[in-house]
Order: sequence, then structure tokens, then C-alpha cells
Amino acid sequence: MANSEEGCSTQLIDGDGTFNATGIDRLIKEVKLGECGLSYAIVSIMGPQSSGKSTLLNNLFATNFREMDAFRGRSQTTKGIWLAKCAGIEPCTLVMDLEGTDGRERGEDDTAFEKQSALFALAVSDIVLINMWCHDIGREQAANKPLLKTVFQVMMRLFSPRKTTLMFVIRDKTRTPLENLEPVLREDIQKIWDSVPKPESHKETPLSEFFNVEVVALSSYEEKEEQFKEQVASLRQRFFHSIAPGGLAGDRRGVVPASGFSFSAQQIWKVIKENKDLDLPAHKVMVATVRCEEIANEKYADFSGNEEWGQLEEAVQSGPISGFGKKLSSILDTCLSEYDAEATYFDEGVRTGKRKQLEEKLLQLVQPAFQALLGHIRSGSLDKFKEAFDKALNGGEAFSVAACNCFESFMALFDEGCADAVITQANWDTSKVRDKLKRDMEAHIASVRASKLAELTALYEAKLKEALSGPVEALLDGANSETWPAIRKLFQHETESAVSGLTSALSGFDMDEQSKGKLLSSLEAYARGVVEAKTKEEAGRVLIRMKDRFTTLFSHDSDSMPRVWTGKEDIRAITKTARSSSLKLLSVMAAIRLDDGDADNIENTLSLALVDSTNVAAKDRSITTADPLASSTWQEVSSSKTLITPVQCKSLWRQFKAETEYSVSQAISAQEANKRNNNWLPPPWAIVALIVLGFNEFMTLLRNPLYLGVIFVGFLLIKALWVQLDVAGEFRNGALPGLISLSSKLVPTIMNMIKRLADEGANAAANDPHRNPPLASKNFTNEGNASSEMSSSASSGLTESDYSSPSKQD
Repeated sequence: MANSEEGCSTQLIDGDGTFNATGIDRLIKEVKLGECGLSYAIVSIMGPQSSGKSTLLNNLFATNFREMDAFRGRSQTTKGIWLAKCAGIEPCTLVMDLEGTDGRERGEDDTAFEKQSALFALAVSDIVLINMWCHDIGREQAANKPLLKTVFQVMMRLFSPRKTTLMFVIRDKTRTPLENLEPVLREDIQKIWDSVPKPESHKETPLSEFFNVEVVALSSYEEKEEQFKEQVASLRQRFFHSIAPGGLAGDRRGVVPASGFSFSAQQIWKVIKENKDLDLPAHKVMVATVRCEEIANEKYADFSGNEEWGQLEEAVQSGPISGFGKKLSSILDTCLSEYDAEATYFDEGVRTGKRKQLEEKLLQLVQPAFQALLGHIRSGSLDKFKEAFDKALNGGEAFSVAACNCFESFMALFDEGCADAVITQANWDTSKVRDKLKRDMEAHIASVRASKLAELTALYEAKLKEALSGPVEALLDGANSETWPAIRKLFQHETESAVSGLTSALSGFDMDEQSKGKLLSSLEAYARGVVEAKTKEEAGRVLIRMKDRFTTLFSHDSDSMPRVWTGKEDIRAITKTARSSSLKLLSVMAAIRLDDGDADNIENTLSLALVDSTNVAAKDRSITTADPLASSTWQEVSSSKTLITPVQCKSLWRQFKAETEYSVSQAISAQEANKRNNNWLPPPWAIVALIVLGFNEFMTLLRNPLYLGVIFVGFLLIKALWVQLDVAGEFRNGALPGLISLSSKLVPTIMNMIKRLADEGANAAANDPHRNPPLASKNFTNEGNASSEMSSSASSGLTESDYSSPSKQD
């Protein structure tokens, strides 16, 4: 690379045909060509060797190409192709100095590089300067003829070439006016064009379709330097704004954007070196593809490293972000706008395709963050929905109203969140996430509905159980002919009440009639189940219930007082009544009669089979009848309602009778013992015999009243002994044990009585020492007290015996 104040140059292609990619990239970077877009021009120069091409360029564009030293002789100065920036010309203009043609260094036959460089210049240049000597014009074998043939021949290797400006620069102009030289030159050019072989598609194509031909003339640089420089300065002005409409650059249809010039030039030279035909439109597309892809990759990398995007991506992992869509859309828009700005001059189809790919890659990069945000919005909406729904229900709002309002409200909230998260560049469908939220909300509503319905059902079932269990048990305990009608009435009333309450509670659930009917039917079935379960439970204890009822009725009178078996009670009738009532209990427990149409003859069947059959058999043992209880089913009663089968009833009754016989026998024994205790008078015949045979003794007593007093005192003493010894109580356990017990207690009891009489007499004398009544009177008084005491003791003993004896017997 060479540098000067005017400009800088670099060898683009060396003499061996090697492309200097590093050098051109450095040059483009230094002159900032990449920022020019389409606002740049490429100028190249061709001509014979040592024709002053480099000198012309240096004077015309203020470059510093190496020039030939005339004092060293005429030899090859420029090798390969050199590239430099034209100083002070707008727009940015690059000029290429090509190796001269017809050089002796390469020889007569080595024209390959000449053709390759000419083709390269035509492919990349907007303006091609053809440097030629004035004295060669009009000559058949002049140096310009092979050069023009080369230019026109290689032009045929360009498919759809763009229209290039060919500026013929006539050097060392003679006195012949340019107006006379130009027609001759154009005529020579046309002849060369006509003589060049052309493909079929361009047989009749005129030269003007491929080239804009311009002709200028310059004086001799060596002889008329000042005039030469003036003419060059005038020519320089034509290169200002050369790309403008009507400018020197001409057709700009095939221009490559400045940022792709390096790559384009390198690929063109590669194709030319491989001796292939150069398809400029396809090459343009290829350059656009490569450069747009490079730009897209750069923008993708810039976006990936964008700090604002990194913060958004990190923040969205922990929760929803307000304005996410707007922020991310702005970052994406900036990235895509930068791509558009850099790729705007490339092929539209390629540019659009690569932009779409970049957009897809960017959206693919940000989609996980977007999906994470949608997940946060969905879960947040669901949590808020659950909280609001529970709060509404706890506040007493109807279930269906609360569910509808909360569902619509939080679906709208989710839609707002999605709208805030939507990325402008993307057309992502959020319906799947929305449908999932909808399903989750509906599942939660269904779950809460099921829970609430279960709570309501459990509440009314508990009420039914409480309302039915105790009363049914009490009704069954007092079983009678009205038991089952009372149970049915209770069942219907409580069931209707519970169904009515549940119906009212279900009005807020907006249920269809079928579902509501199922719940109500289930509640009715539960009520029936409670009654049946309680009945089955009680039926399992029927034997205990029967014995309890028998004991209650048998041992207590109509006033519920304990019976005292005095001998007046009809034990047979009482036993029959108690057993009949127990049989009634058994008949009630035998089957469930919860429906109005339930009717049966179980009680009559049991009565005939277990009670009346005994009496009938007792009266006429010769009659043999079929046993109605020899069956496992009741007539007119289904097996599902049967609790105790006939066979089981018979077995239970047999066991019941066996276990109650003892109570009856005890009652009979107690009654007989009571009769014996209360029957102390002799038989009537004995009384009559005593009166007849003891008449004389009776008359004797009447004649001597003193005997009556002695007898009376003796009676009192005997009565006192009777009471003190509890003779009746002792003989209750049997005669022999009673005699033994009395014999052991007789003497101590008599001694105790005498001692008490003596103690009372001593106490009376001590209380009145001054009084000394006659002995007879004193004795009489003592006897009277003793008699009174004995009488009182006897009376109290009798009373105690009257009340204690039944209890002991009982």
C-alpha cells in the first residue's frame, strides 16, 4: 500500500492473478466505503502499455499510482490491477488502474490476463476509460483495435450486462479538431463491434444497448503540460455527481451496494479466473445473499448481546413484566431497522428473504421468554381467580353468579395481560394458553362445586340422621300397632323438610333438573337408609328388647310401681299380657314397613303360631296343623324388607320364653310364700270346734276377770317375743333352719327383755325417790309399763314384717 496527501492505493490483483482480499478490505475500511450504500462509483482505465494511464489517473483523480520513468526507458510500470480512492470527488469514487495491453513482458501470445482484467473491469466499473494515442485513430493495425476487440469479446461473457460508459481518451491530440476525429473513431468502434462474434440472442443488438460512448481529447502531457492540466481539470468536473440521473456513470441497475463491493469483486474475479461465463444478475443475487446473511448474523449477535434484552429475559423468569411486549418489540424493531438500513441496496428478494429469516431467528430466540411470561400471566390469573372466587362464596354470593363473574373477569384480565405481552413482529397464537387457563378455571369451579355440594349434602344428611335416628329408636322401643305409621309420618315429614331445604340451597348453583333430581333422590335414599339401618340395628337386639319389655310389664303395675306379690294378682293374665306385648315388639321388628302400601299379617301369624296355638293344642291335642312359621319369608313382604324371618321368630320366641320362665316361677313362689305368711288363722271348722269345746273355759274367764289380765299379759309377752325373734322371717327359709335359729335366739332374747324391764324400773325409782307407793301399786305400774312397751314393740315388729317381707320375697 502507498499513501500520499491526495489519496491511497492498493494492489487489488497482482500480476499472477491473486486477489488481495485483505488489502481491499483495509482500503474500504479506511475510506469508509461501506457507509456509502449505492452512492459510489467505480472507474477503471485500459490502454496500451506505457500510454500514460497512471499519469492521467494521478492528475485526474489526485491518486498516487506509480508512473513510468521516461529516463529509464519504456517498460511495464503497472502490474496487475491497482485500486485507489479519488480524492475530493463526490460521491465516493474508486479508480482501478489496469495493467497495459500489448506489453512485451507478457509476450504476443499471453493475452489471457488482458482478457480477464478487461472482463473484470467491465463487470465492476461504471465508467471505463480507454486510453489511446491520437495517431492510432484511422489505422487498421493500431494498438486500439486489439484492445477494443478484447473488450467487445469479453462483454459477450456477461449475461444481461449493465450499460457501461466507455470514455475514449485521445492522448497527445494533434491539430486535427476533435469534431473530425470523433466520427472516425466511432466508425472504427462500430466496425469492431460488427466484426466481433456474438451469441444468437445479441446478433442484432446495437452497440448502444451495451455502452454509452464518450470521446474526449487531451493535449500532450510532456509538450503542453499546462494545457493538459487545464483539460484534465475540466474533465474532472464531469466525475462529480457521476451517479446522478443523466450523469457520466449511466446505468446503475446492476450496481452492488458498497458494503458488498469487496466480496462481489472477489467472487467476480474467482469466476473469471475459472474461465466461466459471468452471470451478473445471478452474481448480484449471490452477493446479496452472502452480504445479507452476514448482516443478519451481525444483527442477531448484536441482539443476543443487547443489555436491555438480557434484563428482560432474566426478569421474566421470576414473574410477569409490565410492558414486556412493547419493550421487546422496540428492541426487535431497532434490530430489524438496522438490518434494513444496511441491506437496503441489495437485491430486494434476497434482502426480504434474509430479513424474514433474521426475524424468525430473533422470534425463536425470544419465544421462550414470551412463553414464560404467558405462563406467569396464566398462573397469576388462576391464583387471583381462586382467591376472588373463594372470597365471593364466603361473602354469601350465589355459586353460579360468583363463578360466572369471576370467570369472565379473570379471563378478561388474562386477555389484557396477553395484549400487553404481544410482540408486534410476531403473530403467535395465545389460544392454547388461554384454553388451558379456561380448563383450569372450569376444573376449579367443578371441584369447588363438588365440594360445596358434598358439604350441603353432608349437612342435610347429618340433620336427617339426627332427626330420624333417635325418634325411630324410641318408636321401635315402644313398638305397637301405630309404630310404623308414626315412623312413616316422621320419615315423610323430615325428608320433605330436608329436600325443601336442599332445593333452596341448590338454587344458587344453576344446576340442570336432572342433576338436581339426582341429588334430591340421593338425599331421600339416605333418609330411607337411616331408618332401615336403625331398624336393622334394633332388630339385632330384639331379644333383649323383648325381655326388657316383658320384665317391665310383668314386674310393674299400671302405675309403673313395682309389683308386690301379695297373692291377689293373676300371674297368668299378667304373664300373658307381657308376652303378648313382647310378641307385638317382635312383629314390629320382623319387617320394614316404610311405604304407605306396606301391609302384612305378621302379628296375627305370630300370635296364632306362638300364643293361640298353645291354647288350641292344650284343648285339643288331636288336631294337627301346619306350622305357619316353617318358612324363610313372610307373605306379602319382600325379602329386601324382611329383617327377621318366620323361622328366626320362632327360634327367638322359644329362647325368650325360656329366659322369662324364671321370672314367672319366682313370682309364683313369692306369691305362695306371702299367702303362707298371711294365713295365720286356723280353719273355720277349727274355730267352731274351739268355740264349742272351750265354752266352759270361756265362761270361767268371764266369772274371774283376773285370768283375763294374766292371759293378756302373757299375750303381750308372747307377741313381743314373736316380734323380737322375727318368727315369720326365720321360717321363710324353711322349717328346720327356722327352728334352729329360734332355739339359738330364744334364751338371749328373754334375758334381754327381762334386763330392759329391770332397767326401766330402776330408772323410774331414781327419778322419784320421795314417793314410796304401795308395793302392789308399784308392781302394777311396772307391769303396765312393761306391757305397754311389749305392746309397742310388737306393733312395730308387725309393721316392719308387713313391709319387709314382700321385699325379701320379691
